[in-house]
Amino acid sequence: MRIPVTWLVEHLEFDQVPTAEEFADAFVRIGVEVDDVHPLGPVTGPVVAGRVVEIEELTEFKKPIRFCKVEVGTDDDGEPKIQGVVCGATNFVEGDTVVVSLPGAVLPGGFAISARKTYGRTSEGMICSARELGLGDEHAGILVLPSGTASPGDDAVELLGLDDTVLEVTPTPDRGYAFSVRGLQRELACAFDVPFGDPGVVEIPEAEGEVWPVHVEDESGCSRFVARRVTGVDPTAPTPWWMRRRLMLAGIRSISLPVDVTNYVMLELGQPLHAFDASAVQGALVVRRAASGEKLTTLDDSVRALDADDVVIADDSGVVSLAGVMGGASTEVRSTSSDILLEAAVWDPASVARTVRRHRLPSEAAKRFERTVDPALAPVALEVAAKLLHLYGDGSIRPGRTDVGSPRLPVPVSMPIDLPDRVAGVRYARGVTARRLGQIGCRVEVSTADDGQTIVTAVPPTWRADLVQPADLVEEVLRLEGFETIPSTLPPAPAGRGLTEQQRRRRAVSRALAESGFVEVLPFPFVAPSVFDAFGLDEGDVRRNTVTVLNPLESDRPALATTLLPGLLDALQRNVARGQRDVALYHLGQVTLPRTQQVPVPELGVDRPPTAAEIATMQAALPQQPLHVAVVLAGDRERAGWWGGGRAADWADAVETARLVGRTYGVELTVKAADLAPWHPGRCAQLRVGDWPVGHAGELHPKVVEALGLPKRTVAMELDLDALPLKELRPAPIVSAYPPVLLDVALVVDAGVAASAVSEALSSGGGDLLEEVRLFDLFTGEQVGEGRKSLACSLRFRAPDRTLTLEEATAARDAAVAAAAERTGAALRA
Repeated sequence: MRIPVTWLVEHLEFDQVPTAEEFADAFVRIGVEVDDVHPLGPVTGPVVAGRVVEIEELTEFKKPIRFCKVEVGTDDDGEPKIQGVVCGATNFVEGDTVVVSLPGAVLPGGFAISARKTYGRTSEGMICSARELGLGDEHAGILVLPSGTASPGDDAVELLGLDDTVLEVTPTPDRGYAFSVRGLQRELACAFDVPFGDPGVVEIPEAEGEVWPVHVEDESGCSRFVARRVTGVDPTAPTPWWMRRRLMLAGIRSISLPVDVTNYVMLELGQPLHAFDASAVQGALVVRRAASGEKLTTLDDSVRALDADDVVIADDSGVVSLAGVMGGASTEVRSTSSDILLEAAVWDPASVARTVRRHRLPSEAAKRFERTVDPALAPVALEVAAKLLHLYGDGSIRPGRTDVGSPRLPVPVSMPIDLPDRVAGVRYARGVTARRLGQIGCRVEVSTADDGQTIVTAVPPTWRADLVQPADLVEEVLRLEGFETIPSTLPPAPAGRGLTEQQRRRRAVSRALAESGFVEVLPFPFVAPSVFDAFGLDEGDVRRNTVTVLNPLESDRPALATTLLPGLLDALQRNVARGQRDVALYHLGQVTLPRTQQVPVPELGVDRPPTAAEIATMQAALPQQPLHVAVVLAGDRERAGWWGGGRAADWADAVETARLVGRTYGVELTVKAADLAPWHPGRCAQLRVGDWPVGHAGELHPKVVEALGLPKRTVAMELDLDALPLKELRPAPIVSAYPPVLLDVALVVDAGVAASAVSEALSSGGGDLLEEVRLFDLFTGEQVGEGRKSLACSLRFRAPDRTLTLEEATAARDAAVAAAAERTGAALRA
């Protein structure tokens, strides 16, 4: 929300007006975010008001060019001073008052003005647009001032307020009242402790009957609907300059007096209004939900198919407005409209938010309705708007007023008067709590309870729907007194404690993967159900059982991921699309697994810490979120160079990466052939700790690769880190100072026997002297027989306390071979 400082100070009584920076600091101090501070200008040199005396159309050029004679003041003899200016804009006529930058002026951005010859004429200055003066983004035409605003030669810098500053603020969504100048002024009054004249306090005359028939059929979507009628409005009446200027600085384009008035009242008071051309409304207005098949042409000339959840305003001809979002074209106020029907309503915030998202139609009005508006403000806003149309458009305010529904009465909130002191750990001065609650508009009563405790009861104002419990009142007192006054004392860290074992493991795994050449990414944690179809998962696959987010960031990805692979593969796809051929990515993150039986989440107060039982109930209500690690590889794992040819990543790299993760924290993973989508059934390994499966690795199925647009032979691994056993007291490795004995064996086994099974058998049979088993060759052929394969393994033997003899090593090798023969049917290759 953009607001000029000169508008902010209008109803505040300062002895000395603070600077824009002081206003920004005050907003931040009381919890209103300031995005930016935009000083206007700087504009230096002669910039004056001018009256267009004569316009000559230069028709010899392809685009419209005009040579204008403009009166810019008087000369030394008191005669009108006329300057010739070349201009390409066509939105002004002879007699209009414009803004002229004369030679020597410097406009925002360092744009210096000088006399120059162009289009066959000498241009002695420039007729300015609002954008060139720094007043706004409007640059379709030059800035035309309303008649009587200024005389030729008047200083435009002072006239236009080019020494002003615009603050860009973003109030928190729970404070809808702050999306208005009125609300921001009240916040500043609290921050600076100055009197505040509420512009929302307006005398409302008694209504003399209804001004227009209105029927509210959907009371859940509209709790109040107020209408006021102004007839005889001059369609040609210009919007006063002061109002146009404020709208421009707020980022809203001036359209016509009736529309500008509704926008101005919305910005000042926070109540969005809508103006109907009463002559185009047929019959009574009806507030209801849209019917199936209904359509509406909105003010942006788009035809929109309505949803049954949309709240609409209709007349006898059909839907004429999308309630709280945008009006319809059929009842739009046009340049000939003189009979204006003004509407102010209180719409359901959730319904408006859904409509905006459904139709992708954000608007300034919807932004305020989504955050709730003051339900008592509707008749006030209409009265202000009607008086402005009467004052500047010569309209006649009809005596009737339609008012259907009523504002919600606020519920009193009570609390001990010293509760803010106890929460903040600060002893505030006597009367601070009652004074601060009164400043925000509460009616405050102080009483004594039976136990002698002093109780303060606050009746929140209608614009503070967020004040519903004692904690809300405490927050108001604390923020207005200043969060910086609350002492910040960090609790001392207990001695002898550091990272948990889970934290150590996570850091060690991440470091090991990075050192191995992988790059960490943080993929999107939400998935679309269609990704599981691309993965080729069966309908009953547990990974399809996801937790759906009620308010997803993206409507096509509403579910929390049960596996890290979709997000990682998205990251791989983006990298490959941007020219990266050799990619190795990893991610450590939680997956979300729904529980079989969902426990309701308990509602906890904020007046005390939760008990152990309540914490356990909350944890039971949450889905399971185990920590996983996953990697994807595509392209070359080892690049080619002067040292030799490269090597493409394959399924063995994914398996070895899983083993690296296990070894990093002292866990030896075993590998078993598996068949699990989305991996290739012949190149998929199940990773185990003992007999417990903890993950899978291998090459992705070609159909999955094609469906997701991935590089051929892409490989991936995913491991459940939480399923790996934690070793809180890991022993230090024993390093022997004695030399090893290296012996090789070649074993022939059936083709279906896994190499890992042979390695396990050798390790088991070799005893304590066998330090390592490493497979270094695989051979198939006629020499070993059909359906057989030869596995060559290197065995390393070492004793921790002596030099191992060849006889001891040979005996251990024979024992290892015997164990492999017994368990896998292996035989020494001849």
